[in-house]
Amino acid sequence: MTDTLRILHLSDTHLFGDGRLHYGIVDTLAGLDRVLARAATLRELDVVVASGDLSDDGTAASYRRLQSTLEPWAAERGAAIVYAMGNHDLRDGFEEVLGARETVTDVRGFRIVTVDTSVPLAGYGRIDAEQLDRLREVLAAPAEHGTVVVLHHPPVPPTTVLFEPLRFVDPQPLIDVCADGDVRLILAGHYHHGLVTDAVASGTEGRRIPVVVAPAVANTTDVLWPAPHERAVRGAGFGWVQLPAGGPVRAHLLTAPARDDGETVYDLDPAAIQRIAGDAGWRG
Repeated sequence: MTDTLRILHLSDTHLFGDGRLHYGIVDTLAGLDRVLARAATLRELDVVVASGDLSDDGTAASYRRLQSTLEPWAAERGAAIVYAMGNHDLRDGFEEVLGARETVTDVRGFRIVTVDTSVPLAGYGRIDAEQLDRLREVLAAPAEHGTVVVLHHPPVPPTTVLFEPLRFVDPQPLIDVCADGDVRLILAGHYHHGLVTDAVASGTEGRRIPVVVAPAVANTTDVLWPAPHERAVRGAGFGWVQLPAGGPVRAHLLTAPARDDGETVYDLDPAAIQRIAGDAGWRG
């Protein structure tokens, strides 16, 4: 399938530079190793996309842990790597180790563009007019097989209550710029659960762009946990996405099982969610 872009989609690895456990209980580096061991069964791969919250503490050491784990794995398979910024990532450490926060990568005629939706010291996402102009300029000339946009905060509504104040604020301008160009797919993370849906451009017959949200490596949001509580459980996952040059996207959202999957990582009550919203959420 030389005319198909084959993507391993990772997100929310939440690594620590000193190897600490996430929430004091989850070994996220072990989770990443488990995901890569499961993904090693994929026989053909063109690119590894890591869509943000790569680090939990934002240290250069945490990005070096990611780099030393992921890059040899990808190199063995002849796959490119694309990194995107998340709200837990810090710009200095990210740029020191992984390079520019917004990039354009060509893989066999498919263009992959990263957009930094992070806001320093905040959990929600947004982009400014300068970023929109940059994206519009990149998309002004179509790529041979179209464009994939990678960002952290999905430009579609959240499923659970915790992520409502941590959502992408006003994503419609970005969606419209993508729809005016040759964007065929948007890859995101942030929600810590798999989701396949569409972003819809403005207008009565707005173009629909597929959006694939990857499961997190760090833990899994329980989308069936009743509001107003928010629960996450142990469990690591990833996306396996195929984008044919002339056909619709296919996305498989997979797990990398461990014996303790399903155990509670956190169960937040409304007061805890409100505290998080007050500390890191959108207040507009």
